[in-house]
Amino acid sequence: MPAEKVKGPASYFPSIEKTYGQPISHWLAVLDGLKGKKHMEMVSVLKTEHGLGHGHANALAAYYLAEDKG
Repeated sequence: MPAEKVKGPASYFPSIEKTYGQPISHWLAVLDGLKGKKHMEMVSVLKTEHGLGHGHANALAAYYLAEDKG
């Protein structure tokens, strides 16, 4: 039986790691430093200070905030 396809923000993780050369744990640690900020504020910091594209930054912020609530 094939492995279940990853859905949602985590589906971007392999591309994010390949594109930016950092593990997802690195980006989640960056987001830890932004705790208390809103989703789009996190996206903005990832884009302006770390050079991520909008889709990747959005996926990381969405995943981080969903995990934080869980």
